[in-house]
Amino acid sequence: MQSRLRRNLFSIAVLVIGAACSLLYEVTAGLEDKNQVIKSIPTAHKVVALTIDDGPHNKTTPELLAVLKAKQVKATFFVLGINAEAHPEIIVQAVGDGHEIACHAFSHQRLNRLTQAEVNGEFDRFESLLQKLAAPSPGFFRPPDGAYNDALVALARQRGYITVLWSVDAGDWRQPPVDTVVQNVLKQVKPGAIILMHDGQYPLPTAQAAAIIIDKLQSQGYQFLIMSDLMRYYEERE
Repeated sequence: MQSRLRRNLFSIAVLVIGAACSLLYEVTAGLEDKNQVIKSIPTAHKVVALTIDDGPHNKTTPELLAVLKAKQVKATFFVLGINAEAHPEIIVQAVGDGHEIACHAFSHQRLNRLTQAEVNGEFDRFESLLQKLAAPSPGFFRPPDGAYNDALVALARQRGYITVLWSVDAGDWRQPPVDTVVQNVLKQVKPGAIILMHDGQYPLPTAQAAAIIIDKLQSQGYQFLIMSDLMRYYEERE
């Protein structure tokens, strides 16, 4: 009888430990994903981030900043150092308007093809420039063309960055009609979405499309947040 009781207790203990280990693995995996590469934020709240790549541009970016100011919406700009160096006054304006500045590297090279020393050089040049512009230290990094590997993500993390991709590609970089850009976003958006748009070329339909997208999504109850604020809505899913 005692032997059978011990066996039953042992079996229960194994099941409890197994369940605990499984739960710990799931939570750890979720946190690991959160801290590695972010493509969207798991949340039931109708919040999204508008993120802008490749600028600043001396025409596209001011047009977009004017729209965002009129709509009272803040965005996260993943800027290229080489363009920020050419147009520092636009970075100063964006920061003054309350937008978030994030890292898109210094040049638009595919960093997953470079050596570690070359990648560190990209980060060093970008960070040195941002310090000169008195811009806040960026906590987010988006690799050019979205091209990354584990080594690049790990290196970015060592330097204090969370790597952010996107879940909604507006496709504005193809320079399609404004209506096409708007529909690209509306078809894909959902709570926690990270919307990708661009301001590194001219002419782009970005500013005109953004104005319509903001109105459409706000009418559906969506709120636009910078990445730092969107991260606060991260919810572990069962």
